[in-house]
Amino acid sequence: DSFDILGDGVKELLVGRDDGMIEIYNFESADDPVLQHDYALSESIASIQGGCVGKDGYDEILAATYSGWLTGLTTEPVHREGGSGEELKLSQEMQSKISSLRNELEQLQIKVLQEREKYQQSSQSSTAVSSVPAFSVNDKFTLNKDDASYSLILEVQTAIDNVLVQSDAPLDLLDVDKNSAVVSFSSCDSE
Repeated sequence: DSFDILGDGVKELLVGRDDGMIEIYNFESADDPVLQHDYALSESIASIQGGCVGKDGYDEILAATYSGWLTGLTTEPVHREGGSGEELKLSQEMQSKISSLRNELEQLQIKVLQEREKYQQSSQSSTAVSSVPAFSVNDKFTLNKDDASYSLILEVQTAIDNVLVQSDAPLDLLDVDKNSAVVSFSSCDSE
């Protein structure tokens, strides 16, 4: 997207990448765009948009991720400073919002407990049938020309506990900074 997120009168280029990076490029000169800010998310970005969403006067960047999460980056200051001895007072509107959100959270927690209990009862019955749900997998296996390695990227809309890579040819697994997995190696019997 292109949006004036910095408020300098010139639109910046907002880029959401497959590797989870959000980048803001500024066109300071006529030649090439200059990276002003970046932010890393833990999953790939499906779309990105700039605008005023949450509070008048504060521009934001909204990014939708592969699993459906919406993430917002705002220009609104997150910290407010009070004078010496002053307590920060919340407006009545903000207090009612907080109270409403707490009530909603409590109701959702009760609903989750009820559904877990219902699942436990149904799974322990003699007629219970267990099945593995089907998940849509976003996978990429790309060649990195710089170091002649391949990057394997897997995303699903639930937590990934284990990934097993099995190969007939010898492999060297490399750990990278962005990797959130714990890599373990085990040799396999060639037979």
